[in-house]
Amino acid sequence: MDIQTGDIETGDIEQIAAAAEAADGAAPLDEATWLALRHHPERVRRWASEHGFALLIGDELTLVVHPDARARGEGASLLDGVLAKASGPLSAWSHGDHPAAAALAKRHGFDRVRELWVMRRPSSVPLPPLREPEGVAVRGYRPEDAEELVRVNAAAFASHPEQGAMDEANLAERMAEPWFDPAGLLVAMDGEQLLGFHWTKRHSPELGEVYVVGIDPAAQGRGLGKALTLAGLHHLVDGGAREILLYVESDNAPAVAVYSGLGFEHASADTHVMYRWG
Repeated sequence: MDIQTGDIETGDIEQIAAAAEAADGAAPLDEATWLALRHHPERVRRWASEHGFALLIGDELTLVVHPDARARGEGASLLDGVLAKASGPLSAWSHGDHPAAAALAKRHGFDRVRELWVMRRPSSVPLPPLREPEGVAVRGYRPEDAEELVRVNAAAFASHPEQGAMDEANLAERMAEPWFDPAGLLVAMDGEQLLGFHWTKRHSPELGEVYVVGIDPAAQGRGLGKALTLAGLHHLVDGGAREILLYVESDNAPAVAVYSGLGFEHASADTHVMYRWG
């Protein structure tokens, strides 16, 4: 099968990805990949087959084949092409824990190393009332908060490989996305000090997301996590969201317990899996 390097346009990627999402019920490209394609295309290595593509950004691989062309060996050929050029370990996400992805990963020596859960709650489940911790005010984001937001984010996600790396340039790229609403980025303030934030996201008028909740480690123990999460949930529900989702590491038992207590549930099919090779 003919595999070409570097000759697939972003528009073709969008079309194949949209078809895969419609068939599978899960988007095959994550936000970081789309941001790289739009803002830093020079960082994206590309492979193309007749009906599919593979992308490599750093050590993270994305591979998608159009639903109408699956089970013909095209995915395996694309993966062989990438691995032939790989100079070190690779990781790849299967969004939705797709059985074909699991089989392809196993045949090529990828190990299952990480699970990310999607948890959901309907807005019909009543929310607890919002109570701000003593001495703390929750408000919407202002441009002058950028530096402090990046600082708190870096401290809160120091061990997180994706979120923790956000700098002011990446923050600006995310804020340039069509969905960004400064009123939906809630910050907890103690006077002039930013203690934490809850960044909400709207996928549609009826679907909202707990996008990022970050608390300065120095401010832990003040009830900020629950208060900010609730503030964001009220914001989304008051704005018309019928369902709210979030992503959480499957082994983060304390976070899963908090979200479960707020009415979020996880279905086994709502699982994203990371595979590792090399």
